[in-house]
Amino acid sequence: MKKAISVLALTSILTAGSAMASGWRIPEQSVDSTAKVGANVASASRGDSAYYNPANMAWMSDTLHVEMDASYIYLSPIKYEDSRSSSYNSESEPEHFLCPTAFMVSPSLGGARIGFALVEPFGLSKRWEDRYAKAFAEEFSLVTIEANPTVAYGFGKMVSVAAGVRMLYADATVKSDASGIGRPLSRQMEGDTVEWGWNAAVSVKPVDKLNISATYRSHIDMEFEDKAKLNLMGTRMTLDAEVSVPAPAVFALSVAYDVLDNLNVELTWDRTFWSKYESLDFNFSPAIPGNPYEAPVAKDWDDADAFRIGLTYGVTKQLDLMAGFGYDNTPAIDETIGFELPDSNAWLYSIGAQYKLNEKMDIGFAMLYDYKETRKVEVNATDTVYGEFTDASAILVTVGLNYRF
Repeated sequence: MKKAISVLALTSILTAGSAMASGWRIPEQSVDSTAKVGANVASASRGDSAYYNPANMAWMSDTLHVEMDASYIYLSPIKYEDSRSSSYNSESEPEHFLCPTAFMVSPSLGGARIGFALVEPFGLSKRWEDRYAKAFAEEFSLVTIEANPTVAYGFGKMVSVAAGVRMLYADATVKSDASGIGRPLSRQMEGDTVEWGWNAAVSVKPVDKLNISATYRSHIDMEFEDKAKLNLMGTRMTLDAEVSVPAPAVFALSVAYDVLDNLNVELTWDRTFWSKYESLDFNFSPAIPGNPYEAPVAKDWDDADAFRIGLTYGVTKQLDLMAGFGYDNTPAIDETIGFELPDSNAWLYSIGAQYKLNEKMDIGFAMLYDYKETRKVEVNATDTVYGEFTDASAILVTVGLNYRF
């Protein structure tokens, strides 16, 4: 099994979903998606259509499209103030990440188009060094890389459909250390897995200016198996361990309309089916009586809705300006929220631009600010959290290159 730190060193990829959307989902994978806070479904028109709405590939210009993007993500420290005792107060570590992505759309092949996307749709990184929070979540990291080939076919100028296969590679690290609060308990587990899923899309253009699109990405269970190093009341041991973490299904419904010849507006609603995340359940072999890490940790998350609006304004034939606004509901409930993901509702704001250097090449830049609402928890089934999380936010900067051969 590969360690998460090894993946980082080899590929410079470590995703950070705990501040980009609900749960550990990361909707923004390209310049256009960052510039429009993920409202890049019905209006997708560049190489990233291969991921955001492969049905739109059927209507792209008949040539080979290649897009490469890179995003820098900053996660601010999250403050926790406990209502019971200030000795439990904690602050998470700041996080910095570099996330490259790539997309390709083929020329027409008998009316069909083939697309490919290499993206990082889910991720999580949360580290706490203060002794109380560290007892429960010294580090929770999840790295995902998805390879997604798709095929689209257009039925004239009004309807197009697409479908694809998803191969998801995931690498996870879990650490906790309760020695700082006088308990000789700790755990360290690392593992990776490869899982499979599918996606589908449909686009309908009743008139030239209007595109109505729907996309669906299937649920995938990420099944991790590896060795776990445990310290149980001073007794150290290494056990086989396994745990399942969901990459939930996502359904999106999107409408894009050319309000003016040079102004496109997209409205997108998506639902992430987080209700599949019922518990965080580590299983060890052989079973050790009294092992506190063996007990399932209830989560019981809710499905989460997100609402996004994206604007694209053609200033000139060479320059497009973009902006976006969004609101994401959190799936995490008060009763089961923990330090590994102190999620809350989010407001998103973004701007960006694409500049056409010549007939073959575009360069793009986008920036997004994600503001998380204060999360006050006064009912928690495990009594781990009883207080307030504040100051959570993220900044995302994306640059990209589109090339048409």
